[in-house]
Amino acid sequence: MAQGNANTTPGDLELICPAGTPAALRAAVDAGAEAVYLGFRDETNARNFPGLNFSPEELEVGLTYAHARDCKVFVAINTFPRAGAPEAWHRAIDRAADLGVDAVILADIGILDYASKQHPGLRLHLSVQASASNAEAIRFYHEAFGVRRVVLPRVLTVEDIADLNSRIPVETEVFAFGGMCPMAEGRCLLSSYVTGKSPNITGVCSPASHVRYLERGSEMVSRLGDFTINVFQQNDAAGYPTLCKGRFVADDRASYLFEAPTSLNVLPILPDLMAAGVSALKIEGRQRGRAYTAQVVAAFRAAVDACRRGEPIPEMPQLGEVTEGQRETSGAYQRAWR
Repeated sequence: MAQGNANTTPGDLELICPAGTPAALRAAVDAGAEAVYLGFRDETNARNFPGLNFSPEELEVGLTYAHARDCKVFVAINTFPRAGAPEAWHRAIDRAADLGVDAVILADIGILDYASKQHPGLRLHLSVQASASNAEAIRFYHEAFGVRRVVLPRVLTVEDIADLNSRIPVETEVFAFGGMCPMAEGRCLLSSYVTGKSPNITGVCSPASHVRYLERGSEMVSRLGDFTINVFQQNDAAGYPTLCKGRFVADDRASYLFEAPTSLNVLPILPDLMAAGVSALKIEGRQRGRAYTAQVVAAFRAAVDACRRGEPIPEMPQLGEVTEGQRETSGAYQRAWR
C-alpha cells in the first residue's frame, strides 16, 4: 500500500481560511492564514451568493496581497456542471491557472479531467463535494487526475482518518471550525426541493432570498420558502433555517433528526488530528463577514502555534460568540458510529 502522510508534524499543519470577499481575504491573511480559499462570482463555486466571491480582477489583486505575505490562494471550482454545458467551469479553471493560483479545488470528474490535461502543472485538490472517504476512491482520483490533496467529509472519526492517512498517497484536509453539513457534504436535494436552487449545481443552499423570520406571540418562527423549519422560544438562539438543521416531527415528537444548529470546533482535539497525520485545517465561513474571519483565524493561529511549541492550547472564549446557536461540537471526529 502507498504510504500517506501519517507522520505529519505540527509544523506541517496548514491553516486554510475562508475569503468570501476581498476584505475577508485581507483579514484572513493579516490574522495569520497560511492559505485562503475563495471562488469566482458565478455558479462554479458552492457559495454562489449575492455580494460574495471574486471577479478575475479582484482575484489578481488578492493574489498579489496574499503572495506578498507568504499566503497561498486556492480557488474552489467545486460545483457540478449541467450535462453538456461545462464551458463556465473550463473558463474558471483557465482563469485560475493563468492568474497563478496555488491550487484549484474540484469535485466533478469531467472538470478534473479537463484541468489535469489542459493545465498539467496546476495543483489539484479534491473538494469535499466529491465525498471521497475511503482509500480506494482517493487513490482513484490521485492516479487518474494527479490530485494532491483531498478535503475529507465530516463523517470520519479521528481513528478513521489516521487509518486512511496510512493508506493513501495524498495529503488530507479536514474541517476545523464552522457550519456543519450532514447531508453528504452539499450533495443533498433538500434545498433544491424547497427553493429550486441546487447546492451542488448552482452553488446555493438555503438562499437568503427564501428565508423569513416571523414573530408568533412569544415564539420566533423560521421559514424557508413555504416550509416552517423551526420554532424558537423567546430565549432560544435562532439558527439559520437550513432543512438539515430543522426540527422534524417523528413519533409525534419534534426534534433535530439530522443535526442540531451548532458549530464544529476541533480545538480540544487538535493534537489528536495532528497525530492522525492531517495536513491542513479548514475553517468554514465564506458567507461570514471579515470580523468573523479575523476573529476565528486569529484564534486558530494561536492554537496551532501553541501546539507547535508543545504548549497547551489556550482557552478561546471568543469563539463562543460566533458559533451557530452558541453551541459547538466535535462532530463525527469523536462519535462512535459503529
